[in-house]
Amino acid sequence: MDKQAKIYIAGHTGMVGSAIYRKLTSLGYKNIIGRSSTELDLRFQDYVTSFFEQERPDYVFMAAAKVGGIYANNTYRAEFLYDNLMIEANVIQASFLTNVKKLLFLGSSCIYPKFAEQPMKEESLLTGALEPTNEPYAIAKIAGIKLCETYRSQYGCNFISAMPTNLYGPNDNYDLENSHVLPALIRKFHEAKKNDKKEVIIWGSGKPLREFMHVDDLADASVFLMHHYDESGFLNIGTGEEISILDLAHLIKDVTGYSGELVFDASKPDGTPRKLMDNSRLAALGWNHNISLEAGIRQVYKELSEKDWY
Repeated sequence: MDKQAKIYIAGHTGMVGSAIYRKLTSLGYKNIIGRSSTELDLRFQDYVTSFFEQERPDYVFMAAAKVGGIYANNTYRAEFLYDNLMIEANVIQASFLTNVKKLLFLGSSCIYPKFAEQPMKEESLLTGALEPTNEPYAIAKIAGIKLCETYRSQYGCNFISAMPTNLYGPNDNYDLENSHVLPALIRKFHEAKKNDKKEVIIWGSGKPLREFMHVDDLADASVFLMHHYDESGFLNIGTGEEISILDLAHLIKDVTGYSGELVFDASKPDGTPRKLMDNSRLAALGWNHNISLEAGIRQVYKELSEKDWY
């Protein structure tokens, strides 16, 4: 992937896509293209095909998706399945039709069975039932993996896939209805401190274990894979470290400076009990994460506090 190559980042305004954009520009890549969802609705095949025929990108980072936390995934099940199927299928098909040199499809750790052996290895895919609350999103991401594999096997396309763990960082979504657990907790504690609330209510028991990675580490791994990986099997991208939701809440409480009480609402769903990625295959290629969870959360909150935030 030479510095003059034309690179399309699908979803370049989102958290993942913008991180990849920052990483590429820091490395000296200048011929980077992107379209916002209002400029190009990736759910419509004709629009996507026309865009690819006009722009003819050499490389594609597939970071566009409809995303959300437990509530959004479980409430808008049809949209999470349909929209993500259309987005990925249209981009992958157009990449094939226009002879894209290489495509990286980014999925999610939710592709694994709810009770997958921990830490989750790539070969655990399709070995058990999915977590019901995010099953539609998971099915869509599994379909994206299989699309890349079948285009490779049938047509020889250099389409690769990687499954990142739970992410956080700049340009995250802090909407309490649609966000993931970490940004939702940051906003809850920030608002509780600002409004002098005596307690913060947190969904679930606090017992589930989760792994979190700063999105800048994912961007670094994504560029690394574009240079160093050309195989059919997908790879996990994670930190190999996990934390309970209870301990995460206490960490964010400390970072934000909130002094009230934590109340866990056990009537709300916990989701998957444990989600730790086995990162050994990627580590064997020579990549590891750089940003610790505490340092990353402190950096994110500092940047938010300097803006006109909530």
